[in-house]
Amino acid sequence: MILQSKRVWVGGQFLPFQLEIEAGKIVQLLDYGTKPVDEDYGDARIVPGFIDVHTHGAYGYDTNDAQPEGLRHWIRSIPEEGVTGILPTTVTQVPAVLEPAVRSVAQVVREGYEGAEILGIHFEGPYLNMDRKGAQPPEAILPASVEQFQKYQEAADGLIRYITLAPEEDKDLALTRYCSAHGVVASMGHSSADYDCVMRAVANGARSMTHVHNGMPPYHHREPGLVGGALRLHDTFGEIIGDGCHTHLTVLNNFFAAKGRDFGILITDSLRAKYCPPGGEYELGGHAIEIGEDGLARLKGTDTIAGSTLRMNRGLQILVEGAMVPFDVALNACTINPARCLRVDDRKGKLCAGYDADIVILDDDYTVRQTYCRGKAMLPVQ
Repeated sequence: MILQSKRVWVGGQFLPFQLEIEAGKIVQLLDYGTKPVDEDYGDARIVPGFIDVHTHGAYGYDTNDAQPEGLRHWIRSIPEEGVTGILPTTVTQVPAVLEPAVRSVAQVVREGYEGAEILGIHFEGPYLNMDRKGAQPPEAILPASVEQFQKYQEAADGLIRYITLAPEEDKDLALTRYCSAHGVVASMGHSSADYDCVMRAVANGARSMTHVHNGMPPYHHREPGLVGGALRLHDTFGEIIGDGCHTHLTVLNNFFAAKGRDFGILITDSLRAKYCPPGGEYELGGHAIEIGEDGLARLKGTDTIAGSTLRMNRGLQILVEGAMVPFDVALNACTINPARCLRVDDRKGKLCAGYDADIVILDDDYTVRQTYCRGKAMLPVQ
């Protein structure tokens, strides 16, 4: 199969190219018009597929539900917003909920599925700071435990690739060090860690920070904390929710100005309510939430934000058109940066010969015209 456009994202710029695809891989890129094509997208932008490393659910499904068919529907449908790689994300809960949740993801991976590639599981909690729990259920929050985490990883068939933890709740940084040694990204979040604790965690293998500005103390010029660490550490990854509500547009601009092109990661932190009508009532971690007209989820009867209904293509639009983040920086945050964080950048995150044919056709208004997951066209969703 050969696709072409006058605007293909290669080397940090749009160029007129063809992409030749075989067996789910990009075989080569050719000058525009070199060979007869299967699809000519004209002036539409062809960019790498998006990778969402922090998303709890959509279409009425939540990772904690432990329902394989719900997960399959989510993964099959999510390419409509350009997502070709995903980490289904758990919410803090008791073992009787979390173990079936991760087993369910492992079952789907073993048995097969269509759509975005499941690149692993993001295990958010339960090793968090009670004071910074946000919407995470307090009754299930625990100190970090290597032994308990090993049981979860066994249930997940080794698929937990990313964990959010509070480093100050990780005695001697034992779990942080264990994860770093076993290929699991340790991401600091839902934490009150001071700056010195952040530096120790990074020195012991912490690789990222979870939804920077949310679930952590605000930045203070004498107590920089996690936010100060995120802005200071230019070679440590940092997630940020790009809906313009969790963080002000100016803050989004400041964050990416500090992180540069290579270490900011756009996430949705989306809930089961994504693609569901506003006004509905749902659950997160066993607690009631409600969805406002602004698309934000809040714990029912409170102002506590509990997640989003953001779509990745619209997050990219908000970064570029709202926060005035340069296009290459914003696109990297959706593509190559999460791939690098997960150590799959040898096959994901850019349009290059030998890489997976994860491709998004993006109109100028950021509408997704078509998404290819490993070479297979996914739209319209069946």
